[in-house]
Parts: sequence; C-alpha cells; structure tokens
Amino acid sequence: MLTISQSVVAVILGGGAGTRLYPLTASRSKPAVPIAGKYRLVDIPISNCINSNINRMFVLTQFNSASLNKHIKNTYHFSAFSTGFVDILAAEQTPDNPGWFQGTADAVRQSLRHIENLDFEYILILSGDQLYQMDFEDMVAVHKANNADITIATIPVPAREASEFGILKTDEKHNITSFIEKPKPDVLSEWISDTGAEMQQQGRVYLASMGIYIFNKHVLYKLLKEVYPDATDFGKEIMPQSIGKYNVLSYQYEGYWTDIGNIYSFFDANLALTEEIPQFNLFDNNRIIYTRARMLPPAKISGTTLEKTIIADGSIILASRLERCVVGVRARIGHGSTIVNAYIMGNDFYETLEVMAENVSKGIPKIGIGERCYIKNAIIDKNCRIGNDVRINGGAHLDNTDQPLYTIKDGIVVVKKGAILPDGFVI
Repeated sequence: MLTISQSVVAVILGGGAGTRLYPLTASRSKPAVPIAGKYRLVDIPISNCINSNINRMFVLTQFNSASLNKHIKNTYHFSAFSTGFVDILAAEQTPDNPGWFQGTADAVRQSLRHIENLDFEYILILSGDQLYQMDFEDMVAVHKANNADITIATIPVPAREASEFGILKTDEKHNITSFIEKPKPDVLSEWISDTGAEMQQQGRVYLASMGIYIFNKHVLYKLLKEVYPDATDFGKEIMPQSIGKYNVLSYQYEGYWTDIGNIYSFFDANLALTEEIPQFNLFDNNRIIYTRARMLPPAKISGTTLEKTIIADGSIILASRLERCVVGVRARIGHGSTIVNAYIMGNDFYETLEVMAENVSKGIPKIGIGERCYIKNAIIDKNCRIGNDVRINGGAHLDNTDQPLYTIKDGIVVVKKGAILPDGFVI
C-alpha cells in the first residue's frame, strides 16, 4: 500500500494578474505577497502539504513570477535521500499551444506533460492565495474510503458571504448533488444545507467550495483531455459538469479559512494575527508555517509602547507607540512615531550609517519610517522611505484612488513598494 507521500502530488495555482490585490501585485505574483511579517502567501499551502506528509509539489505561475521563483528556490530544499520537491511550472508557449494559461483548469491541463511521468494516484489542487491550516492527509483518507472520483473541500458560510462563493448541496452520504456559482440572494433559501448543529447555531448553513480539490489521476486526465478539452476553469466549468456523472464528495472543513482576494481581506487577515488568541495559529507545534531562514539578528526595541503587535526578525524600533501592527523583517521606525492598525512589510536590506548620512544630505529619507510620523489604517510595502513628520490617516473618509506613490482601497492606504514620501507628506 502506497503512503500518502507516494500516492499524492500537489499542484498549487499561482493565480492570475492579481488585480484585486494591486498595488501589492504590481511587481510580484499573488503567492509571493508577504504576509504576517516574515512569510509569503505561497508558504501556507506548501506548509500545509509538508505537515500532511505530501512532499511533491508543483507551483503554477504566469505573472510577475521572478520573486516567487527566488523565494521557492531559496527556501524549499529536500534531502538528497528524499523524493520531495517544490518545482515552479511557469506558463510557456509551445508549438501545439501558443497561448498562456486561460484559467485554473487550463493551467493544470497545460502542465500535465510535466506531471504525468511521476508515479501517483491522486492530484491535490490548491490555491496560492488562501490562509488556513488543514490536514490534507485526512482529506485524502476520506476520499479513498468513499471511493470518490473527486473530492471538494467545503466550508460552511453564513448568508452574507454565500453569494461570493460556489455553493453546493449534498446527500446524506456527503456526495455532492448540485452546485451553483455565486447565487443571488433571492435563491439562497433553496441552498441551505445540514452543516451540523455547531455550524447551524452560528448561522453557517451554506456549503461553500474552498477551491481545494482531490482528483483521481485517471479522472482528471480524462476530464481535461477528453471530456472537456476546452474548459478553462474548475469552479465554473469542470466541477458543475462533473456532478451526477462522477462520484463527487464534499469534505467539510470547519477551521479558520480566508480567501486573500482583495486589499481589505488581506489587511484584515494580517491584523487578525495580532489578537490575543488568533484564529490562525502561528504558534502550533504540529502545524508549522515554513519560510526562508534569513539568519537575521533579533528585533531591537527602545522606548516603545507595544499593544497587540507582531514584530519580525531584524527590526529596529524606536517609535513612541505601536498598536495592532504587524511589523516585517528589517523594519526601521524612528523616534516619536505612532502607528495604529498597520502592516509594515519591512525591508530587503539594511542601509549603512554612511549611506544614510549621504542620502539625508541629498534630501532622501532613510529606508523605513522616520521620526514623529503618524500612520493609521495603512499597508507600507517593502523598501519604502518615509520621511519625518509624515501623516497617513486611512479610513472610510477617504475615496478610492491610485496615485504614483500610494493607492487607497476601502479606506486602506497602501504605500507602494519602494515609494519615497518626503518630510511632512500628508495622506
């Protein structure tokens, strides 16, 4: 009998251009976006796989993939005595397919020729832009025990969220019997499911697809190559058309899960990590989130009041107060600054004292955040130079806009990667 590491190959979808996460995706793909101060989004599905004893992974990318390639190359090294790997499969033009990936199903179809030579029974298909901790080993065991052709991970959601997802109905054996993509509110009453007493008490009575799938190898190949050779998307085409023709199972997950689809959800998910007992547990001995080991010094903090704040390695913080903040690697924050409800992504390098002095003489702020700044409801992307006495006051009073140095979405000010805000700048 094959072990899970021998029987399963994981395919992680890197997503499209990531326009809803712009400007964080202006120069990087969605899976490469930094989260929680020291990780990248792609670390989440990869870590879930490693923790589930799945160690053969492909990451499919198309847009702005250079930083993602570098991160994966520098991070995931398996033993020479292991069959494990994390390989990047970038969209490529070939004589028989001159186009780029047209959707999730098309991306997997175009990549099959790189995967099919491996020995495996099941393909686990994952998204590269979700935050969750899930035991895929259990999901595979349920798939096998029920002789399923396809298993879809589902999560109970309340009515206010149901219209954002593909919603499913199941029979008493958890086989999926029907599917509707993003149902309108007036038909929701027809899609209520028995999600269990605990979920029903919370009003979570709709089964939503999480975009996490297990396929039997031969079923996936037949669907993509023979049955639906022109289908481009799993959620909109392959899954609805497979129900009733194949044994499609629902695997109900009830833990924390969020789709990092836009700036607001990204901001909210990061700041939620600062809660006393966050729903996403970075401190779990058995569900470690892996990332690149940077060999940085410990964070250094002087004269700062900290309230519900996460601080990553290598930071130098002299600020007056930080409240509900996530502070990334190598961040530098000057004297007298107050920062509230903010994600400071940090920096890729340190400046020497000589370089700092030279830049200041030219009127260029030091890398990081200067002195006496006030920043609220903001995301500061990497390698920004924010001068002294800068005020950024995000909130619902601000209109959405896109400027050369910053973008405002849903009241959240996003200072663009590498932006320079001079002394006294006000948003």
